[in-house]
Amino acid sequence: MVDLNREPMPRQDSKQRRQNFSEVALGYGDKQAFSEAKRCIQCPKQPCITGCPVGIDIPAFIDAMLKKDMPTAARILKNKNSLPAICGRVCPQESQCEAVCTLAKKGAPIAIGRLERYVADWERNNKPGIVNTDLPNLGGKGVAVVGSGPAGLTAAADLAKLGYRVTIFEGLHEPGGVLMYGIPEFRLPKEIVTSEVDYVVSLGVELRLDSLVGKLFTIDELLANGYDAVFLGTGAGLPMFLNIPGENLNGIYSANEFLTRINLMKAYRFPEYDTPVKIGKRVAVIGGGNVAMDSARCAIRLGSDEVYIVYRRSEQEMPARREEIENAMEEGIHFRFLTNPKLFIGNEKNWVMGMECLEMELGEPDTSGRRRPIVKPGTEFVMDVDELVVALGTTPNPLIASTTPDLETTKYGTLLANADTGRTVKDSVWAGGDVITGSDTVISAMGAGKRAAADIDGYLKTR
Repeated sequence: MVDLNREPMPRQDSKQRRQNFSEVALGYGDKQAFSEAKRCIQCPKQPCITGCPVGIDIPAFIDAMLKKDMPTAARILKNKNSLPAICGRVCPQESQCEAVCTLAKKGAPIAIGRLERYVADWERNNKPGIVNTDLPNLGGKGVAVVGSGPAGLTAAADLAKLGYRVTIFEGLHEPGGVLMYGIPEFRLPKEIVTSEVDYVVSLGVELRLDSLVGKLFTIDELLANGYDAVFLGTGAGLPMFLNIPGENLNGIYSANEFLTRINLMKAYRFPEYDTPVKIGKRVAVIGGGNVAMDSARCAIRLGSDEVYIVYRRSEQEMPARREEIENAMEEGIHFRFLTNPKLFIGNEKNWVMGMECLEMELGEPDTSGRRRPIVKPGTEFVMDVDELVVALGTTPNPLIASTTPDLETTKYGTLLANADTGRTVKDSVWAGGDVITGSDTVISAMGAGKRAAADIDGYLKTR
């Protein structure tokens, strides 16, 4: 008889985890992992594979697990996904592979993400040496990958496996892109990101840090100096704001700046690192996505007394993952739904001290498919806050586009590229991930990197 109930994920107690930045989800133990793997019915249609943006053979790696052949399980995972320990932690499996799992029709789907994490962690801890040493030689053709986030790492790994000479150019002093500067330690430990980057480098990829393309050299200079193709995986690091009065007051951060100070400047390791980041007593985070949840949960860990999520729609419309919303609620974050800021209020020293808000109600769905928030007239009220974090999404940094005149951008600042291949309008240049979609998921960026790598391979082989 098929078990329709999945194994629960062990987690830190909510009161305990408010005091630390250690990982919240603790991962399956051996018994839990194999109990969950046994639930897989190995159905003939295997819809989970098509539901995975990078096409992992999910039934095959689970079957290898059950046969206690963990090296094979890990090899199957890494055949399609070079960053499985990351995906197993932060990818929204519930809306992708797990959403189409056959068991989801009658009960809980297989916990594919949790099993992926289990296998990836086993491989990292046991180091069976899953490296493709028999790489083809394609005549020294070189590809420059700009950005070491999920799209860039995936494209670089796939191209290296195909035999290309690959160099990643990263503008920051640490590799990983948004994986390193954007996602908090309690959701994605830095050692996990470093380990996955090390795997990509082990494939023969050269990693050049502190190398800001658009400043040190342009795309045209890369193409003129030894690279036959360029992949742009530069992400979307330019924050969006509300453009309302008072937004320039002290004490108001973009989520990008707030999380970068915590992650790359190591505020999560205070007092070992005394990072210059203001910790307010009453903090409001504006937005309803995963970044808003991350910001609010960081603030509570850094010592804020009260933290609020302010969101203009209802809980049902929040784009954040359900488990992240639940984690935030368990940790004591207050939620103010159907609330939208009107202006920010400062004191005589230009530090934020309050926020005037309006109550909202929901109308008909907009282009996002969610019900449109409408102002309820005469509902103004003031929230007393001494720190604000604006988490409304991001757009690409214009540096690459401004130094590459024959690239085309949309009105949102994203690069114009073919969604299926990543080809831009500029010859020999591809792009993928948030730089063409705007803020999206890690696995979506990885899928874009994988598709672009395949198209680059076809292009360079026939050139």
